[in-house]
Amino acid sequence: MKNLLIIQGHPDVTSLCGGLADAYENAARESTFDVQRLDVADLDFDPVLHLGYKEIQELEPDLRRAQDLIKWSDHLVFVYPTWWATMPALLKGFIDRVFLPGFAFKYHDEGPWWDKLLEGRSARIISTMDAPKIYFWLAYRGAGHNAMKRATLQFCGIKPVSITTFDRVKSSDEAKRKGWLEKAAELGRRGV
Repeated sequence: MKNLLIIQGHPDVTSLCGGLADAYENAARESTFDVQRLDVADLDFDPVLHLGYKEIQELEPDLRRAQDLIKWSDHLVFVYPTWWATMPALLKGFIDRVFLPGFAFKYHDEGPWWDKLLEGRSARIISTMDAPKIYFWLAYRGAGHNAMKRATLQFCGIKPVSITTFDRVKSSDEAKRKGWLEKAAELGRRGV
């Protein structure tokens, strides 16, 4: 059985992102998958990495649980809006505090290389944005998606990483959003 962990990163759990996470989760549960979910907004933690990696601050219980669920998972699903071409600050703080040296990666004592401690897992990013996707790619080269996919998840050994983007949210109508929810459910049914 495939273990799926959904990490919903919108600070408002009643948002479209919350609905997309719900659709994915409900469909995945109806299939043969074991599913866990974290809504970052509901976790009790300080999102600031106060001293960087110079001294790792003690993890709050919710972050220890998050690390346990990441270790347990076969496939991670991140659902969040694209704000200012990247993710919300709360989700970034979650990643800063959870994807730590010794848990997600480990630098070698000599040289610039590192061990990818989260190998054997795959991921999907489901992201919403008000801008057209083509503008996001032409103007910003997909900056936020590249940061999450390549500089975070793949850096830690998670691959493949697939991206699903729902754009022009602000101008979307109910029929369009219903189609997006159906797409999220289809991804959940397949566990991808």
